Amino acid sequence: MKLIRSIGRSILAFYTVLFFVFVYLPLFLIMVYSFNANPVNMMTWSGFTTEWYAQVLGFKTTISENALYLESTDQLLQAVRNSLLIALSTTAVATLFGTAAALAVHRFHFFGKRLYRVLLFLPMLMPDIVLGIALLIFFVSAGIHLGIGTIIIGQCTFLISYVFIVVSARLAGMDRTLEHASADLGANEWMTFRRVVMPQLMPGIIGGALLAFIISMDDLVITYFIAGVDVTTLPMFIFSMMRRGIKPEINAIAVMMLMFSVIIASLGLYFRSRQKS
Repeated sequence: MKLIRSIGRSILAFYTVLFFVFVYLPLFLIMVYSFNANPVNMMTWSGFTTEWYAQVLGFKTTISENALYLESTDQLLQAVRNSLLIALSTTAVATLFGTAAALAVHRFHFFGKRLYRVLLFLPMLMPDIVLGIALLIFFVSAGIHLGIGTIIIGQCTFLISYVFIVVSARLAGMDRTLEHASADLGANEWMTFRRVVMPQLMPGIIGGALLAFIISMDDLVITYFIAGVDVTTLPMFIFSMMRRGIKPEINAIAVMMLMFSVIIASLGLYFRSRQKS
């Protein structure tokens, strides 16, 4: 029996190590090759350099003079600005409507409540390509010009679902006796909501907003269908670069996006820990 348990623990440990290697080894390789000085073949190591990061940030470099293909830095920066504008807008709208929907479903009883909950889950469960085509057909049929506005509307259709789930999970764990105590002490509904409900709900709202922001920044499939020809986001820019070959600066952009996501996630954990303390 002890032998069987020992073998089982060994298999579990081996599987755990294999899992983390499978997940994080590609990310580690991207980070390593982002410092490769070879301007032609990123898989052939020819020295250490940080000039690809400088190239992405718009600084003049010497290594880029030997490159056979380089995208315009102005186009890259415009793609970053578009992605940030869209992500901030969709995060604000999705957080507002997702939080309101979660409060309505959790606190009130109304006809079709279960159906309403299912419909909120549906955009998140729907394949991205199906939702992208459906949104494209809708915007074209309605005569709406494709651009940043349609991207914001399209992303909000499924990001509201993510915020709804996160905030609903927070609402399910809240103690309503504090609200009753606030009412017994003479506070009206608005003061109770502002002083009691919102502080407890804030970790869920912040978590949902950060999740919506990261998903919006990384979205490619749906944005590709409803962006039109005048707007390019950062994922679309990277995808267009990869279609003409894997270029060294792609690794630098990927590492910067990874670090940005880690910072956003760390901020979420920090705010959550502050709320608990």
